[in-house]
Amino acid sequence: MNAELQGYGDQLLSVKQDAVGLMSGLSDAQFNWQPAPGRWSMAGCFDHLNKSAAQLFMPRIDAAIATARDKGLKSDGPFAYSAFERWCIKTNDAPAKMRFKAPKVVQPSAPILSVEQVRTEFVRWQDELARRLRESDGLDLRRAKHASPLPLVKWSLGAFIQLMLAHERRHVYQAREVRQNPAFPT
Repeated sequence: MNAELQGYGDQLLSVKQDAVGLMSGLSDAQFNWQPAPGRWSMAGCFDHLNKSAAQLFMPRIDAAIATARDKGLKSDGPFAYSAFERWCIKTNDAPAKMRFKAPKVVQPSAPILSVEQVRTEFVRWQDELARRLRESDGLDLRRAKHASPLPLVKWSLGAFIQLMLAHERRHVYQAREVRQNPAFPT
């Protein structure tokens, strides 16, 4: 695997271990506790990540991989991404410096969520991304592109992967802040 993808794999493992550790030993009530009305619980953070993986990131990563294969876009890098892609990745990373309203399709579910179900789904999406990293090896991560959620913008495969990892770090950080809140139920 090329060096860039290995780095993403290391980041992915770190996010996965951090998230699983944060969710360990919690009751469903603790997992769903909100620090204030309208603020996300730990469950909300991880449910949002699961929905984002399913609805926003994985389909686009898959399409970019398919584009690269169809067009024979191969390279072992190094890869350079656009200033716009780098800026978007930076603004989505932890700690959050800007707040965004999540699209309705990826907003957390309202009912009480099971910590076990959310954790299992989160780990499954991490494993799915790891598989896609392996599938991307040898592909040109910069020239393989697909439409982003933003109109009229195409993103490169490598930037999609970086954005997903940054987004995960952002919400794992947010979940940690919830768990470290002095009012968090014991």
